[in-house]
Amino acid sequence: MNRFPENFLWGGATAANQVEGAWNVDGKGVAVPDVVTAGSHTIARRVDPSLDPEILYPSHEAIDFYHHYREDIALFAEMGFKVFRMSINWTRIFPTGEENIPNEAGLQFYDDVFDCLREHGIEPLVTISHYELPYALVEKYNGWIDRKLIDLYMKFCKVIFDRYQNKIKYWLTFNEINCGTLFTGTVIETCTFKGYTGPTNEAHSSMQIRYQALHHQFVASAMVVAYAHEHYPQFKMGCMVAQLPDYPATCNPDDMLATQKHMREVNWYCSDIQVRGRYPSYSRRFFRENGIAIDMEAEDEEILLRGTVDFYTFSYYMSFCVSVDPNADRTTGNLLGGVKNPYLNTSEWGWQIDPKGLRWILNEIWDRYQIPLMVVENGLGARDVKDVDGKIHDTYRIDYMKQHIDAMAEAIEDGVELMGYTPWACIDSVSLSTGEMAKRYGMIYVNKFDDGSGDFSRERKDSFYWYKEIIKNN
Repeated sequence: MNRFPENFLWGGATAANQVEGAWNVDGKGVAVPDVVTAGSHTIARRVDPSLDPEILYPSHEAIDFYHHYREDIALFAEMGFKVFRMSINWTRIFPTGEENIPNEAGLQFYDDVFDCLREHGIEPLVTISHYELPYALVEKYNGWIDRKLIDLYMKFCKVIFDRYQNKIKYWLTFNEINCGTLFTGTVIETCTFKGYTGPTNEAHSSMQIRYQALHHQFVASAMVVAYAHEHYPQFKMGCMVAQLPDYPATCNPDDMLATQKHMREVNWYCSDIQVRGRYPSYSRRFFRENGIAIDMEAEDEEILLRGTVDFYTFSYYMSFCVSVDPNADRTTGNLLGGVKNPYLNTSEWGWQIDPKGLRWILNEIWDRYQIPLMVVENGLGARDVKDVDGKIHDTYRIDYMKQHIDAMAEAIEDGVELMGYTPWACIDSVSLSTGEMAKRYGMIYVNKFDDGSGDFSRERKDSFYWYKEIIKNN
């Protein structure tokens, strides 16, 4: 039975810093990912602004989408993509974030990409800020802790809205904005690490700094959404959250209360503000108990209310359990770890695989907000090895995607309004968490390796052909 809507947006997702490469080409400035070194599952990535040519910075070359985009988009079209999620690298347009005149070469590059997508009948879905803050804004302002960044972000958005108003319909203001609530988001999300060098997972900023920086992002997002609604009514403006859902580890009421608290702090806090337009009631106690005092301008509450989003998008890779038992077994995951679920299997990187959790959280989000939803990241990182026939038979990825697509179909049957699915990543790219190429997500294999070698050639995996049939048959 065809359980997906006729206009369902099937596609795939990437981020500029993980695919584009060409980090200093055609006037592009240094972005935060450009000062972050390679790592592995056991070795943390590091902040190193020296840009020492002897050090491997994965974003500098990535998979060179900058020079291969026509080939890649043709492959996406061959799969049947209706939509392609990508980001605009801020430093291609404003190299330091503070220029008054945008970089024409950067603007033209994205013009060419969007035109190529349109030629192939693919709708772009653009993330405005996907962990790509100009590094100069870290050095000068300590990232989003400074309110000055609101105006700089607004300037960036006005330029790209005006330039691409006839080419882009769907926009997301910030990628995985709730990562800013976590200490692991210090480098990549709030970018409040001025003067810091060392392991990215040790760059802790205080909760006061994190939540103040987030407030500035909420205001920036709302201002941009309101501006878009007023000047470009054809735009649809969305938020993007990393969904990291929790189950209570036991039926102990203390585990249930701890789970509710964690869900609010990690999964609901940011989207409650972006969708509902106000700080949630539970935030008052949270702020009081953690010594957080948000410094607001007089008009901020009105701005938040005027700039609510049109649709809700999220990443989903795994779920966790929550327990008040300090000795409970724990496991790793995307952005943070949690208590291990004995009913789930894990990937090689320790990420718990929970397709039914996707159905559950889709229903929870829909019941909470009642606005259209889209799964814009979901995938399995694995070591893809060529078989004796020279092909990549990634049945494990097909199995993972099939189970999650089945879960989405069930959620639609449950009554959820789901508008699309863009698995991460449609093509192999640099892993955000480890900086590896070996941790591959794509349905297209890229001949690029952790030591920097490789000729960037592209090959179709078995999952490529499987996903093509899924899209064809809806």
